[in-house]
Amino acid sequence: MEDEEIVELYLKRDEQAIKESSDKYGKPLRKISWKIIPDDATVEECVNDTWLKAWESIPPHEPRTWLFAFLAKITRALSVDAVRKSTAKKRDAVTVSYMDELQDCIGGINMEDQLVDKMVLKKSLNGFLAGLDKGKRDFFVRRYWFMESVKEIADFHHCSENKVKVELFRLRKKLKGQLQAAGIEV
Repeated sequence: MEDEEIVELYLKRDEQAIKESSDKYGKPLRKISWKIIPDDATVEECVNDTWLKAWESIPPHEPRTWLFAFLAKITRALSVDAVRKSTAKKRDAVTVSYMDELQDCIGGINMEDQLVDKMVLKKSLNGFLAGLDKGKRDFFVRRYWFMESVKEIADFHHCSENKVKVELFRLRKKLKGQLQAAGIEV
């Protein structure tokens, strides 16, 4: 079933929308959640909660052409919340390893306390990503949004792991420069 048809089911409040969403996107959403919190029960809870959040969010949102991205964002947020709850006083090593790579770029920003910095950072990141060609943007998003390993990215793009590592290094360096140029202290 096409995304537009699934969204129509949500808009009509037809519970078949959840089944269709699960059939089409359940597996990739579980993969996203697993990369963030590798616990089967928690992953299932996050993905199931995704269907509820989607049900509550459609309408007013109508992600007819970007349903997967819409659902992935919900799943990712729920999974990150689950990590925060389960590791209230300690940092999760799996998630931290991915984010440590970006530490040089965004390390000076206290994103929990400074709403303005969050908004400026969001605008800067969106501008940075919009300025990249499709391949480089895909490398960056797969690594830092979907938390894929260097090997997974290399396999997907049919290139060497070294190429991915070098490109990610260059992208982080470029991002740092853009953030500094935007006046964001890093």
